[in-house]
Amino acid sequence: MLIEDPVTTCLSPSVYDMICKLGFEVKESCGINSIVTQRGEVCWQTITDCVVYTESAQSLDYRGSVMLLGPVCAAVHSHLLSLTKGQFEIRYMPWLQWTAFPELFPELVDALETPGAPALPLGLMKLTACLERALGDVFLLNGKECPFLLRDLLASEELAEVFGRPVMDVLKVFIGSPCGLNLRNILWHGFASPHEIPPKSCAFCTRYCSVMILLTAGLGQLLERYLQRTEAVLARRPLVALTGLEELAVFPDVTSEVLSVLEEVVKKSTFVSKVMLPYWEAALIRFRSHRFADCAMLLLTQLETGLRRVFATVNECPERLLTAESTALYTTFDEILAKHLSDGKINQLPLFLGAPAMEFLWDFLNHQEGPRLRDHLSHGEFNLHDFPREATTQLLAFSVVLLLRFTDEDVSTAFKGKAAIKSLVALAEGYTAHFHPISQLKKQVLSCEKSIRVWPLLPLPQEAEEAARLEGTSEARACKSLITEILRELYHHLPESHGAVGDGDGLPAEMWPQLIRELCGTPVPTLFCPRTVVEVLTVLRNISAQCARASSQVVASAGLRHQQWVERRLRSRQRQTYLHMLGSIKLLSPVLYLILLLIALELVNIHAVCGKNTSEYQQYLKFLKSILQYMENLVAYTSQQKNKWSETIALTRTALLKIWTFSEKKQMLVHLAKKSTSKGVL
Repeated sequence: MLIEDPVTTCLSPSVYDMICKLGFEVKESCGINSIVTQRGEVCWQTITDCVVYTESAQSLDYRGSVMLLGPVCAAVHSHLLSLTKGQFEIRYMPWLQWTAFPELFPELVDALETPGAPALPLGLMKLTACLERALGDVFLLNGKECPFLLRDLLASEELAEVFGRPVMDVLKVFIGSPCGLNLRNILWHGFASPHEIPPKSCAFCTRYCSVMILLTAGLGQLLERYLQRTEAVLARRPLVALTGLEELAVFPDVTSEVLSVLEEVVKKSTFVSKVMLPYWEAALIRFRSHRFADCAMLLLTQLETGLRRVFATVNECPERLLTAESTALYTTFDEILAKHLSDGKINQLPLFLGAPAMEFLWDFLNHQEGPRLRDHLSHGEFNLHDFPREATTQLLAFSVVLLLRFTDEDVSTAFKGKAAIKSLVALAEGYTAHFHPISQLKKQVLSCEKSIRVWPLLPLPQEAEEAARLEGTSEARACKSLITEILRELYHHLPESHGAVGDGDGLPAEMWPQLIRELCGTPVPTLFCPRTVVEVLTVLRNISAQCARASSQVVASAGLRHQQWVERRLRSRQRQTYLHMLGSIKLLSPVLYLILLLIALELVNIHAVCGKNTSEYQQYLKFLKSILQYMENLVAYTSQQKNKWSETIALTRTALLKIWTFSEKKQMLVHLAKKSTSKGVL
């Protein structure tokens, strides 16, 4: 339990000074006509003249620049407040179209009227995100691969070529460096509270939001001139689509009862600092207004703020609660959710939160194949209008359960007594990873198994089936014998219910799917997997992907050839190839099942790879890559372009020999793990 602490700011003294005081110290006024014309054209010279450099001219003097830009920001803020909505749209909206999100800016101007409200920092967050995305599109006019980090983007020669280096330096002061105002990171990482700024300088967000609106319009003007001069065309990258919503939906849709509970819990949970409470309240209002992206943004920043506080408490480093200086590390989700602290010590937060909560956070924030909500939102990669309710629902449900952990026991017990909350708690406590590579591999294997299960149902003409039975070769028989020998070696490691396999031909066809599904249902630890585990998982996933390709090709080719056979459209050679195909399919079915079984067995024992020395590990990787090579060749041979069905038998025999030989050495992970007590016999 966190002790309720009267946190008044999450900004360190020097950062607070930079943001809340420095730009307000120069009392000289700056005429708006020297900054922007009556037609809304930005006079960049006036703004860039306020940016100063160190004596060596090697770097920006951020403090000096912020001080000199203060009067400019004040003048711009007063100017925007003086405009009617119609005047703003006439003067500036044409220059904001390049952002692909022009409708945001009138909303921001409206928010300028209410300093201290959460709407303004939220709007500034959205502005920095859409500006970063738009600048990335401009970068690609001259560059090839857009930098991931905003600071690298602003420092690029590609943008300097379009906008000029002095203009880029202005942006660095506002959003591009921890030495400057660093507005983007301070807001997106949840350091700035809406009410922490004293009334006399409540323009922290309003002034800087105002000037960012004008700068964005000014960038649009510079871009238009560049495009006219070069006759280039600005192409917009497609936005990221949030797919796999059925996997995201672990929690049910939140009801009005759940929202009401959260409304009460945020006021009573020590997870929520009082200065940050308005953000939580605004998140609930946005959800009820169907502004799901806005709600998600606010929740993500506040989850990071709250978890940072827990992190600082359990690791006994209270200084990490505040924004870091430019020379130190910010405490963000990356470090909060890591296994180790920056000094190499074990991070106590994962132990405190427990695996289910950590898995949820890693799923939604970090795993490459997960939604990575914060990354995509903060980089402007989602369409905010189409942001799915389901994603925000998951964050809300998780927040309810998390905040209850930091609530007085009596209050927590009362809320957990409600059926809807009790259900959410149970789901949260049973959460397992969905987007970790281990989970993804399980899904791949099950999907491929489902595809192979269709093979016996493929339509086959009677005469072709008879001919295929006559196609048996000594190599095919040798392959079947090898499959049996490999299974004989592995039977000790099969789940106990499948240890007994009675006939001499190996595993009965009907048992393959059940066995593979059972193995994929075995829990495997996923948090903080070592590099060697991740490397092995990558190869196993590639093998599984090639299995799936081979299976889909078999299904497609068999369907096409059967139709051509029935319609008598196959020439003599094609009929012979079809017979070879049918003979090969009979062999390939148990072979692919065997490979899926090996993948599943190795997956269940994946952490045993950490027990291998360097030489053993390299030999093991070489073995896996030989299987991958076989699968890649099999995909090539079974394609409709090559149709080398006869060659697949020899190819398969070679691969099975390698598997059998390596299995005999007992160097597979399944051999290194604790052996099953199964007493079945093959």
